[in-house]
This record gives sequence, structure tokens and C-alpha cells, in this order.
Amino acid sequence: MDSIFEHFYENYHDDLYQFIFYMVKDKQTCEDLVQDVYIKVMQSYGSFKGDSSEKTWLFSIARHITIDYFRKQKRKRKRILEFFDWHEKGQFIPDQHALPDEIAVQNDMIQTVYYYLDKCTPDQKSVLLLRYLQAFSIQETAEILNFSVSKVKTTQHRGLKQLRNYMNAEQQEGGDA
Repeated sequence: MDSIFEHFYENYHDDLYQFIFYMVKDKQTCEDLVQDVYIKVMQSYGSFKGDSSEKTWLFSIARHITIDYFRKQKRKRKRILEFFDWHEKGQFIPDQHALPDEIAVQNDMIQTVYYYLDKCTPDQKSVLLLRYLQAFSIQETAEILNFSVSKVKTTQHRGLKQLRNYMNAEQQEGGDA
């Protein structure tokens, strides 16, 4: 078991951490989710059939764990909103998550892309992160996301178009993009 963990850690940890971090944008949450991914990998490695590469399998697990995290957060927020009945009081607490200092991106253009990437649909964001930040092929991305190859291509095309539209709109409004 230790050698399996060491194998995955040595070969994929940096990419795995980066992928999850770009999804959750919080260092502590990312570390917790990465740990959950490794636990799931250790529990289910015996049932890995090799239909895809280990990396594809690992990222598929990571994506599902991250989606589950967001679903839990959404349910928690809904319960809190219902409990406090914020709408009657007219009080809203804005959610302001900044990137951790260690990973803050220096380049304004990259910051702009990340900003607008968050405005894309979850599918577009997942495809663009896997294709361009993690350098997965279209086929590997399809396997990770459980999409068809044509859906990956379409989602990638629409996501890139959406990013371009956001950035062009900012440029027309006098932004620095």
C-alpha cells in the first residue's frame, strides 16, 4: 500500500494539487481534498481495471471529490440562509476569497483569465483547466469528466469563446486586458 501511495505522490502530486487548487482557490481546503483523493485511491486501487491511464483515473476521482465538496458547501449555505432568513433582514455577507499569498499570480493577464474562468460554467472551467493547465489530451479529458470526445471539443470551444467575450468586453470598457 505504501508503494502505491508513493508512486501516485511522486508522479502526480503537483498536478493534482494544482488542479484542485484552481477549482477551490483555498489552500487548506485544497490540502484536505487532496488527502481525500489519496484515501479514495488507496481504497479503490484494487478495483482499478486499467481502462484508462492512472493519471486519468486519479483526476477523475479528484474531480468527483471536488464536485462533492461544492455540493456540500451549497447545502450548508442553503441551510444557513434558511435558518437566518437573510432576505427579510436585507443583510448579505459577500463571499470574498482571495488567492493565498504563496500562489498569487504576478501577471495581470493571467489574473484576468482566472477571474473570467470563474464566470464560465463548471463544465467549461473543468475542460479548460484539464486541457490547458494540466495538458491532458481531448480523449483523456473526456475520460476524466465522463464526457464524449465531441462534448469536450464543444465545451472547450464554447469556454474559450466565452473567455474571449469577457476579455473583449473588458477591453471595450477601458480595462487593461
